[in-house]
Amino acid sequence: MNRRSLLAGALGAFGVPAAPSKRRRAAVIGHTGRGNYGHGLDIVWKAFEAIEVVAVADADEAGRAKAVERAGAKRGYRDYREMLRKEKPDLVSIGPRWLDQRVEMVTAAAEAGCHIYLEKPFARDLQDADRMVEAIRRAGVKVQLAHQMRGSPFVRRVQEVVDAGEIGAIQEIRGRGKEDHRAGGEDMMVLGSHICDVMRIFAGDPNWVTAHVTEKGHELNRGHVRTPTEPIGPVAGREIAATFAFDRGVHGYFASKASDETHPLRFATQIVGTKGVVFLPNGIYPDGQPYILRTPSWLPDEKHAWEKIGRAAPVPGEAELRGDHSVIANALMVLDLLDAIERGRKPICSEHDGRWTIEMIMGVYEAQRTGARTPFPLERRRHPLESW
Repeated sequence: MNRRSLLAGALGAFGVPAAPSKRRRAAVIGHTGRGNYGHGLDIVWKAFEAIEVVAVADADEAGRAKAVERAGAKRGYRDYREMLRKEKPDLVSIGPRWLDQRVEMVTAAAEAGCHIYLEKPFARDLQDADRMVEAIRRAGVKVQLAHQMRGSPFVRRVQEVVDAGEIGAIQEIRGRGKEDHRAGGEDMMVLGSHICDVMRIFAGDPNWVTAHVTEKGHELNRGHVRTPTEPIGPVAGREIAATFAFDRGVHGYFASKASDETHPLRFATQIVGTKGVVFLPNGIYPDGQPYILRTPSWLPDEKHAWEKIGRAAPVPGEAELRGDHSVIANALMVLDLLDAIERGRKPICSEHDGRWTIEMIMGVYEAQRTGARTPFPLERRRHPLESW
């Protein structure tokens, strides 16, 4: 998919969507102590007057009771399969951040005919990603991945600015992870997935990747592979530098490196064009204020300063969303999911977009493992760190 068709899909999705017109039943899958409910995926349904939360499933009894109250659900279940069978919901949010139950939860929800709002990252490796994509295809359901930047009014406005040529032709895209205590491999998987997704919004699908992954300056080896703080698959490296090649000679650069000095605004993407630069922080809306610098020197001076970029116009149904800022970012993604269901189109961050983020991350490790330019899609679907 090239950049223009990707932009058309993303902007078209939010261009003239229909406000939700049908009452629906929603359920929540979580697991207290094993990934919990992600970033608010248990309470997102409360933003919609036309959605009834019928049940929550959580194997932890105490956590389940709290989640039922939090979500405003009518019933609680220990087993999510039993919940899906008995309640027959139209929609389900799958909240656990941990990936050790992801394939089973997604497959069960898809086979039950539920449309899914899913926490990121999408999968622990490409084998799991492929299994879920196939299960979703067979069931014919819609899936929206919680990469909330896709639905942010700030990002939508940046898409309009870039597509209108206000920074000229894109020369390169640069993104960094959060670079906190997880800097390197874990940061790339958990938070770098957002950056990979943003790159694809503006440049389309990458063609190949090269990478250099090191551990405290030493070339990566089998002994550097470690288990992260959450079960998201093996990770390695404390310093990562990767280059992705897109169409028309555009390159994207991702880095995450351990440092004793960091700042939240470094978790961001810069889109560099012939006539200027856009700085897009990776913040959950209403955070994430973007800026534009309108000069081909890419350097502010007495005539050119960074300017704030406003948000895009509200979409139908947005004004009716209920809840504070902690709910709205997820609710905007669900609003698009509902429109995708009604119109029979792909959501703005579908299972295919989710798999691409994992493709890009696994490609970084594969490029380091082979020491060569690695084309996409990857031939080897097993996690590169498991086949070192």
